[in-house]
Amino acid sequence: MIRLTVTLGAVLWAAQASAVTCEKLTHEDKRYTICEVDAASEDLRLFLNDENGDLLGHFSSVNEALEPGGKRLAFAMNAGMYHDDRSPVGHYVEEGEEVMRVIPNPGPGNFGLLPNGVFCIRDGRADVFETLDFVEQAPACRFATQSGPMLVIDGELHPRFLPDSTSLFVRNGVGTSTDGTRAVFAISDDYVTFHEFGSLFRDVLETPNALFFDGNISRMYDRASNRSDVGFSLGPIVGVVEDTPGN
Repeated sequence: MIRLTVTLGAVLWAAQASAVTCEKLTHEDKRYTICEVDAASEDLRLFLNDENGDLLGHFSSVNEALEPGGKRLAFAMNAGMYHDDRSPVGHYVEEGEEVMRVIPNPGPGNFGLLPNGVFCIRDGRADVFETLDFVEQAPACRFATQSGPMLVIDGELHPRFLPDSTSLFVRNGVGTSTDGTRAVFAISDDYVTFHEFGSLFRDVLETPNALFFDGNISRMYDRASNRSDVGFSLGPIVGVVEDTPGN
C-alpha cells in the first residue's frame, strides 16, 4: 500500500484490484491519482507496436492485443516521450529487444533537461535509473523506456525545479523503491509544476528515484475504477497485465 504521511491531505477514494492498487489523494491542495504495483510479483510490461509492427497507441488496442492470450490490462499509462510518428525519443526496450538506443546528451525540451532517466523492468523488480548511472551499470532490462527529466534523484529534487514556477500542466510519472519491489505511478488531476510533482514522489510516496513521463497528454487506465482516458495515439505505454476471468 502507498505510505501516507502527515503532509498528505484527505484520501478521497480508493479501489482494490488483484494486480494493482489505485488511490486518489490530495497533497498541498493538488489532486492526484496514485497506482502502486508490487514489481516483485506482478506482470509489468511496456507496449508500443503489435505483432505486425503497427502502433498500438491506445489502451483499448493493448487490451485487444492481449485478449487472444487470455490476458487484459489492470492498469496502464503513457510511458515516455515520442516523436510525431510515435516512435520513442529515447531508449526503448521491449521483451529484451532494443528498439531505440540510450540518448545521454542534453537537448531541447523536457527530455533533454538533464539529468533524465530510464525506467527499467527486470524479473522481480522495477527501477528508475539516472541515465548516466544506467549506462554505467548496464542492467539487463526486459523492458525499458527513457524519459526526462528525473523528478527525484537519490532522494533530492531535480536541481532545476523552481518552487515559484508558473509552468502548470497535468503530469504523470513513476517512482521506485530502493529494493525495486515498489513501482508507484502518479498522474495529477490538477495542473501542477515540476516542483510540486517531484515533491509528491519525494515527500509522500517516498520513492528515492522518480522519473517524469510526460505532461499535457498524460493519460491513465484503471480497470477497477472504470477509468480509461482517451485522446490522440500515444507512443510507449506501461501496463500491468492480469488474467481475464476464467484463465
